Amino acid sequence: MLQLKRPIVFFDLECTGLDKENDRIVQIALYKLMPDFTAGSMWSYLINPQMPIPAKSTEIHGITDEMVKDKPLFRDIAGEVFDYFVGCDVGGYNSNAFDVPFLFNEFMRAGFQWNASSFNMIDVGNLFKIKETRTLSAAVLFYCHREMQNAHDAAVDITETVNVFLAQLMHYADLPGTVEELALYTNYGQKLADLSGKFYYDADNQLRYNFGKWKGELVSEHLDFAQWMYYKATFPTDTNEILAEVLNVFTSESDEWD
Repeated sequence: MLQLKRPIVFFDLECTGLDKENDRIVQIALYKLMPDFTAGSMWSYLINPQMPIPAKSTEIHGITDEMVKDKPLFRDIAGEVFDYFVGCDVGGYNSNAFDVPFLFNEFMRAGFQWNASSFNMIDVGNLFKIKETRTLSAAVLFYCHREMQNAHDAAVDITETVNVFLAQLMHYADLPGTVEELALYTNYGQKLADLSGKFYYDADNQLRYNFGKWKGELVSEHLDFAQWMYYKATFPTDTNEILAEVLNVFTSESDEWD
């Protein structure tokens, strides 16, 4: 059985769209699972995105411009949300690819640096895909033996995500026993170096590219691509910090050999 050393904050976002750079959060729900697997506190906020919510997005999550016009801006609650994560690991459903980098960008715009090295990420959706390959509604049916109601309300989604996670722990006896190992397992064996997932560490703790023509290759063997990323392209702050460190390290090593 999984051993928790600290709480896991599961969270879910509803947004104006899927663009992590240009769209904005309209609802965030957070659920803290305690180390003894009891429920901690749960928060749910509607947020004014300061931009129109497209009709196609409203069709999915049911949140309209009228519902959020008098709600706080993300920057108004960013400090409270940020503090909620302190000292906790992070979980969600399909969260590694969407919710985590999306929230990271919102934190950055609000002046908060969310450091990926400070927490493990448990993706319940990936765990389900690895084991069964289904949606959240199907996961609720499969693991909890009932139909899911009111999907795409963030508070409902994240509560059901925790329910599915607890059921998964009971269902699979062969799951890793620590959060660190389970985080690696639910990210398909990759330890991400940055929250946007451009780099990961391999089994030997060597930094590798996770996108582009050199995906899977050692960064140290293709520094020209790292230079292009740093000097010519635009990436999130934590990605650029890794690039700056990599380029400085390897430039310094090269200088030593001159």
